[in-house]
Amino acid sequence: MHISVIGVGYVGLVTGACFAETGNDVICMDIDDDKIEKLKQGIIPIYEPHLEELVKNNLKEGRLGFTTDIKKAVEHGLIIFICVNTPQDEDGSADLQYVTSVAGDIGKTIEKYRILVIKSTVPVGTCEQVKEIVKKELDKRELDVPFDIASNPEFLKEGMAVDDCMKPERVVVGVEHGRVEEILRELYAPFVRTGAPLIVMDVRSSEMTKYTANAMLATRISFMNQIANICDTFGADVMMVMRGIGSDSRVGPKFLFPGVGFGGSCFPKDVRALIKASQSYGYSPSILESVMGVNESQRVSFAEKIKTFYKDNIKGKKFAIWGLAFKPNTDDMREAPSIYIVNVLTKNGATCYLFDPKAMEVAHKVFEGNGNVRFGKNQYEVLEGVDGLVLVTEWLSFREPDFERMKSLMKMPVIFDGRNQYNPKTLSKLGFRYICIGRPDVQISNI
Repeated sequence: MHISVIGVGYVGLVTGACFAETGNDVICMDIDDDKIEKLKQGIIPIYEPHLEELVKNNLKEGRLGFTTDIKKAVEHGLIIFICVNTPQDEDGSADLQYVTSVAGDIGKTIEKYRILVIKSTVPVGTCEQVKEIVKKELDKRELDVPFDIASNPEFLKEGMAVDDCMKPERVVVGVEHGRVEEILRELYAPFVRTGAPLIVMDVRSSEMTKYTANAMLATRISFMNQIANICDTFGADVMMVMRGIGSDSRVGPKFLFPGVGFGGSCFPKDVRALIKASQSYGYSPSILESVMGVNESQRVSFAEKIKTFYKDNIKGKKFAIWGLAFKPNTDDMREAPSIYIVNVLTKNGATCYLFDPKAMEVAHKVFEGNGNVRFGKNQYEVLEGVDGLVLVTEWLSFREPDFERMKSLMKMPVIFDGRNQYNPKTLSKLGFRYICIGRPDVQISNI
């Protein structure tokens, strides 16, 4: 099939590359000239495992192309995927300016039947809004060009996006007509051939499914973080509690790991957008409001743990920070807990020595102008002479480090673990003070 993808951000680039990999003729369009020129050379603007290889291979094979010409994109694709950004507006709602702009451009250039598929995360009713915009532009041109609208939300996890796209757990499509369903079933046939369901529903339900999925996952995270805080109060071990409830088939083990809260481009933005959309209809989603409240307070309480350990006097102290991206296997630092934690420590007079396997370039921009921030070349370099290590992101390379080497480098062998990665008894025997989340403080040796 001939496919066009409008918007080559995270979702659009992965989607376009994966469709090309299954033999489709794909053109990806974006208004960012610099980004498009780099992509034509195989230079990827984001870090995502396997994506660079996929893009370069399909460029070489001629199945994937890039353009800034919207007319060319609309002429090329029978199916046009809209994958533009829907950032958070000032009031917390989803900003649809890029979606509506693309809809207008399509209406101004469409000449023959096309299927417009919205893959961007959008509030319920957006597909109808896009449909009206396209119709309005066609009326201005005095043309009666047939087109269909569909919803096809993405369920890509950063760090596993290529696998999620090529081997999805499910594909959700919202359609108005059976002919669109047939075409999308044919397009997705290579991706669901092993039995993953392709779930067809109405357009509004499809739009709502994406928000519901992210809201549910965010709720599990905030729930478990609150349980961890209660465990801190009671002296219980949240990791034992997690095992106890995760073995229940009604609960399951996923998204139960406590930590410093969720970040990234999806969960915070989408939960806030769903809250705002619900409120606009006169409904107050109290559970979701609490989810965001717990998430925002979690990083605050973790920073307070650090300050309290030093009796609220961290001026002049040095801290190593392991992990800056909001999760492993990405360089994305949008709403990352590390930003808040580093800013709190440095504003209180501490110096932070930062390291992340992939997010260092992004971090230089995020912390530009912060004179109390230093950047290290590796995870051990940042430990030299520090008063404590703060682990924020659970990269694999941090899972089993050389603790003896760490202890020899650090001024004070203190670890603040925001992801509960290590065994408290083991670290205590090695001479570390180990402060984590929702676990009793084990002190076998003193520092």
